[in-house]
Amino acid sequence: MEVFKPNLQTRIRMCAVHGEYEERGIELKLAGQRVIWMGCAACNAARRAEEQARQAAQEERARQHRMERSLQMAGIPLRFRTRQFEHYLADTPDKQHALKVAQDFARQFSVHAKRGTFVVFSGRPGTGKSHLALAIAQHVMRNGTALYINTMDLIRRVRDTWRRDSEYSETQTLMLFSTLDLLVLDEVGAQYGTDGEQVILFDVLNRRYRDMRPTILLTNLGKAGMKAFLGARSFDRLREGGIWVPFDWESYRGKEAA
Repeated sequence: MEVFKPNLQTRIRMCAVHGEYEERGIELKLAGQRVIWMGCAACNAARRAEEQARQAAQEERARQHRMERSLQMAGIPLRFRTRQFEHYLADTPDKQHALKVAQDFARQFSVHAKRGTFVVFSGRPGTGKSHLALAIAQHVMRNGTALYINTMDLIRRVRDTWRRDSEYSETQTLMLFSTLDLLVLDEVGAQYGTDGEQVILFDVLNRRYRDMRPTILLTNLGKAGMKAFLGARSFDRLREGGIWVPFDWESYRGKEAA
């Protein structure tokens, strides 16, 4: 079988943009000695660069859209979506410790996913608990699933399934909360503390403990207050292989107001 070898030709041409240049062409015998000329190499390169830039911009817009949708699905409020580790102000040893714990947890999440580690960030409002928890959640979302939710909203979601017109059953909702790679519960202890709330929280925490799913709890309560609010059984889940990080410093928001 004869191998086709194109006959390459050149000629001098003038480009309105780049001036005189040597144009290359390919003579195709199969097309009746027709020569296919390639045009200005610099113009061709510029067009390829423009197309690559257009495709890159389109891919970036698609990536941003996917990220925004992921953040919405993860429950991360718009105001908090810039919360990253590098933006956290760790200007004291205690804050540096909190940052290190959060970074280590995120970087070693595959290990914690096998252990089902529970983490508690405890301290007064405005001390950066949510900042570090959201930074962890967004790190986990690169390869997994995470949800940030106010504890009262979680309780309401479960209660909403009791309505006859509910789109989801209680079992489906509890399954959602128990199968996420990471669940971040904010404002634990800011509820009424009723028996019904304790039952729902225990159900969610027990499912995640049973299935070894990492969980982060954010609270203004100390250990005694958490035990009283959650009940002894749920609090035992936190103590077993859990990490307690105190945020015992002045509120950032209080400083800004001053």
